[in-house]
Amino acid sequence: MGIFAKTWKFFWSPTSKYSLGALLVAGGIFGVIFWGGFNTFMEYTNTLEFCISCHEMDQLVYQEYKKRGHYKNASGVRVICSDCHVPKDWTGKLIRKIKASVELYHWALGSINTKEKFEAKRLELAQNVWRSMEESDSQECRNCHDYAAMDFHRQKRRAAEKMQKAQKKGETCIECHKGIAHKLPDDYEKDD
Repeated sequence: MGIFAKTWKFFWSPTSKYSLGALLVAGGIFGVIFWGGFNTFMEYTNTLEFCISCHEMDQLVYQEYKKRGHYKNASGVRVICSDCHVPKDWTGKLIRKIKASVELYHWALGSINTKEKFEAKRLELAQNVWRSMEESDSQECRNCHDYAAMDFHRQKRRAAEKMQKAQKKGETCIECHKGIAHKLPDDYEKDD
């Protein structure tokens, strides 16, 4: 009997109750079902409907976002919460979802469940997002916006000058575009 036949027999010969091969197949099927369910739920948490399903997001940041260019614009391209706040790559997305568990903790505590509480923490919350975006070189912005694809001749003069200067200096989007999708905190001091 050859090595292949011996290996095949070993995997499919019953032990006390089940063969090792049957256990591996069952484990594989369970793994695929678990992975599919986990990934499907993770993708569901990236939908706009999920993001605004809590009162705080629906009544506070979502309302101001609806007045901004990423919600409604001439080109008809809509950016949703996850486009800016969740990395596209799977590992980055998983890490962001793990970090979001802290947000669930604060949601349960009611840390920002009123407009007054939210406004009191707005600068801290914004700084956390800005820091994250700086660390990723504004990758979420760059998924749609790319210096190489910009037609500087079609931009307003001042915008074109600033964008070309930022490109040469290697600046990241969030350094200049704070407040692009949400209102800036009242206590934010902008360095122009």
